[in-house]
Amino acid sequence: MRFHDLPLSGAFLIEPESFHDHRGSFTRIWCRSEAVSRQLNTDWVQVNVSQNHRRGTLRGLHFQYPPHQEVKLVQCIAGAIFDVMVDLRQGSPTFGRWFGAELTADNQKLLYIPKGFAHGYLTLVDDSKVLYQASHAYQPDHQGGYRYDDPTFSIKWPRVADEFILSDRDRGLPHWTSTDRPLPG
Repeated sequence: MRFHDLPLSGAFLIEPESFHDHRGSFTRIWCRSEAVSRQLNTDWVQVNVSQNHRRGTLRGLHFQYPPHQEVKLVQCIAGAIFDVMVDLRQGSPTFGRWFGAELTADNQKLLYIPKGFAHGYLTLVDDSKVLYQASHAYQPDHQGGYRYDDPTFSIKWPRVADEFILSDRDRGLPHWTSTDRPLPG
């Protein structure tokens, strides 16, 4: 596994290494000892799969408020997505900045998203499936989020459809304002 530092402190792009032979391939996507050596979370308490039927489906930007903040490990296991994280951590030198990466079933890359980040993704093809592990169980009364098109973040989403497919909840998320409190890191 190769861990690549991202421009957002504490976040990583992980490239697993695959071994191929006449039977197929074998890929290790997570290794506790390698994570511990980098002081990363190794306690995953919830694993989720999100099935997305159509290209242009956008989910996010989501996060959980303390004390239920999550570290996430995200991988696309079918199709392709553009995955985005936004640093919302109080006092972070990269506060308000975002990073996005194309995760596909073929490239098998993963994103490690620390606590204090908002997260979202856009499907690039039909029938995309996303697997993500979380360090904390989902708590609906502690959920938060911001609009995917918030001008404060200025995320450059790929244009894969005339109109994005959003849930009612995501369509109704607020924009970030200067009165919003940053999240603890």
